[in-house]
Amino acid sequence: MQADRQKFNILIIGQNNRLQYEAVLFAASLRHSAPGFSGRLFVGVPQPGPRWSQDPSIRNEDVLKALKQLDAEILPFSSEAFGESYPYGNKIEALAALPEGEPFVFFDTDTLITGDLAAVPFDFDRPGASQKVEGTWPKPTLYGPGFDGIWRALYDRFGLDFQSSIDPSQPAEYWRRYLYFNAGYFFYKCPRQFGARFLDYARTIRDEEIPALTGQNLDPWLDQAALPLVIHALGGGRDVLPAGLLDGSVSCHYRLFPLLYARESDRVVEVLETVAAPNKVKKVLKNYDPLKRLVYQGKGSKIRAMFDRDNLPQREQAIRKVIKNKGLWLR
Repeated sequence: MQADRQKFNILIIGQNNRLQYEAVLFAASLRHSAPGFSGRLFVGVPQPGPRWSQDPSIRNEDVLKALKQLDAEILPFSSEAFGESYPYGNKIEALAALPEGEPFVFFDTDTLITGDLAAVPFDFDRPGASQKVEGTWPKPTLYGPGFDGIWRALYDRFGLDFQSSIDPSQPAEYWRRYLYFNAGYFFYKCPRQFGARFLDYARTIRDEEIPALTGQNLDPWLDQAALPLVIHALGGGRDVLPAGLLDGSVSCHYRLFPLLYARESDRVVEVLETVAAPNKVKKVLKNYDPLKRLVYQGKGSKIRAMFDRDNLPQREQAIRKVIKNKGLWLR
């Protein structure tokens, strides 16, 4: 079912740190770039509890006012399994608080909407996720199983068909042969179904002794280890969206503002600076130092001038080093 014929909700995460400012920016970019979006925008906010040493909820009145003006709804949720020890788990646990049976798209909060979401032909019966991904997990050890053995063990643990998840066009023991996603966005027809499966898989991978995972680092990769299994189990895969829309012309997962100025397109910079300009947004965002200095004081243009977007260094570390040397690595 196409996005322009079916309403869907959007979920991002906000809490009492940089995410609250990114949430305002996301909401502003959504209203600017996709004015016809007719679903609800939820900002999932973790609530105080035993899994947090301090109150993680958004308490900044100016931030809350700006989110309300941008028609974003605060969605409180409790942290039962993760919390402070693994804040990436927020995206898993918040799903249980979304309206049941209503299609959703989750976006990492460090994302800008840069185009019309109605142009994205979501089939919410077949879940998918971001393929803007590098081979970050697993990292096979010298004496342990390789990619094949590690992924096979996980599929077997959850009773899933491993063989049908493989891309046979990729060589054996190359990471792209195996289903792997970035959790920067994902979608499905029901957040409760997706979230329950995601929580079960992630908690099992974290807590159980699975011999094939010996020596594998699951922090911060736990969500990305579990996500392919969830998508495969629910009938999704690599091919559910055309390339070039999400993580392309319609959305940008920029991650950090210095990296945005260094490597993203002119269109992304234009959206950032346009949606950050109105006073009701500016008076909130200027309290966050990276935005104050890079956007409002214009230092982002200095970063932009350091790099040729058509010939960027292959490794992100090299980009970071150049920016740090100029004293503009702000996060």
